[in-house]
Amino acid sequence: MSQLLLEQCKEVLVVGCGLMGAGITQVVAQAGIKVVVVDRTEEDLIKGKKRIEKSLKKQGVTEVEEIKKRITFSTQLNDGKNANLVIEAIPEKLDLKKELFVKLDKLLKPEAIIASNTSSLSIAAMSSVTKRPERVIGLHFFSPVPIMNLLEIVVSINTSKHIVEWAKAFGEQLGKKTIIAKDYPGFTVNRVLVPMLNEAAFLVMEGNEPLEIDKGMMLGANHPIGPLKLSDMVGVDVVLHTLESLYQGYNDSKYRPCPLLKRMVEAGHLGKKTGRGFYEYK
Repeated sequence: MSQLLLEQCKEVLVVGCGLMGAGITQVVAQAGIKVVVVDRTEEDLIKGKKRIEKSLKKQGVTEVEEIKKRITFSTQLNDGKNANLVIEAIPEKLDLKKELFVKLDKLLKPEAIIASNTSSLSIAAMSSVTKRPERVIGLHFFSPVPIMNLLEIVVSINTSKHIVEWAKAFGEQLGKKTIIAKDYPGFTVNRVLVPMLNEAAFLVMEGNEPLEIDKGMMLGANHPIGPLKLSDMVGVDVVLHTLESLYQGYNDSKYRPCPLLKRMVEAGHLGKKTGRGFYEYK
């Protein structure tokens, strides 16, 4: 069944050409599959295209032109109507995702699979607005997508077992290692990871130096990168939003976001992408 589905997956639609969408587009194209990537404006697509070209060059990929030929950039969702799989990578707002899923459900052929790259939002809620809830699944890639090996497959109470098996085979085709996670806020990785990042922010708020905290976790817990440096890489705003999703999803005070994170976001100190977070970047 999985192999048959993989053979049928000749075209993938990626919605969103930001950091995650561009990375997903790249790895799918590198796996030999045609990709249509859609975003709102030509400017967004140009930025995404440059990200992909820069990433391929950084990785030392030789068949760059062949990979680029498999990618179609578009501002029209309709250009991806023949896709066997769609992966959405738009902002982490459930209302936006549900609105998109309604459009995708009407646009795509009935056998197409709809997947979300969400890091914390309900797959079941997204599937409920479609007429194919059993064919909706979470495919949570990690950043940077071309480098990180993990693909977290998120299974809602509606997702068919056949689609789960297909997703595992698809992940392997992309060269990823997969884990299966249940559809609860934060899934597996972020539910464990993000509270640690939050606690590190509390330590900074209490007067501890970021470098000392990161050094302690790297040497004492054998982590390859400290939690505050990681927060800066991910984006302080993304960390805060994920915490808010966990807090709202579980109604549990242990997920209460650190006030310092809120102040940093309000000040525009979002990490590496803005040049300043817990550290400063040139």
